[in-house]
Amino acid sequence: MSIPDLQPSKLGTKKHWDEVYSEEITNFNDHQDEGEIWFGQETVDKMVNWALANDQIDRNNMRILEVGSGNGTLLFGFAKKDYPLESLFGIDYSEGAIKLAKSISEARGYQKISFNHCDFLNEDPPLPQTHQDSSLESWDLILDKGTFDAIALMQKEEDGTAPVSKYPQRIARLLKPGAYFLITSCNFTESELQTAFSVTPELEYHSRIQHPVYTFRGRSGSICASVAFQKSVAKN
Repeated sequence: MSIPDLQPSKLGTKKHWDEVYSEEITNFNDHQDEGEIWFGQETVDKMVNWALANDQIDRNNMRILEVGSGNGTLLFGFAKKDYPLESLFGIDYSEGAIKLAKSISEARGYQKISFNHCDFLNEDPPLPQTHQDSSLESWDLILDKGTFDAIALMQKEEDGTAPVSKYPQRIARLLKPGAYFLITSCNFTESELQTAFSVTPELEYHSRIQHPVYTFRGRSGSICASVAFQKSVAKN
């Protein structure tokens, strides 16, 4: 089983996102406009509420990472629900996104949320300062809201490999055993997401988030899909 091929698009280029965030930084500096909320505020709220319903450990000991954090909206949603700011981490491959998120977090009083530049497919995110060892398995929850979609729109490499094929394993290697990965996509259905991440045996389907269903010309569907996976725990 493999990840469905999508036609490459400018949405899969760093140049595009650098231009987007350059404009959004200007808008924020001039008008305090925080920028677009990808998939809308309702999706942000649903992802945060899923996490609230599936907390298994003390929040003070949690570490949450968002891959492709953009302007920080999703992590700010966690901050509003009283997750410790020191437990929230965002990474993005666009330096402009990091600059914007830091500016917004400072304006909101969320300076203790960490935002770091990181090319996720080729680099490991910085380990939390409170991490006691060098293991990459640092994270209790990893979030993705549209980043997998964008990576799936990248040009293939010279050998024909799609960059997105690296993504599931890179997620799995960063999660603690028993920890969760929650993804929201507008390019893939729930079944396609399950297929895409089934290539990594450590990630097991856990649950889904229900989004509004619309019917048009006899066909029904949702604008986006949200699926949660859990990293398996090694058996003795």
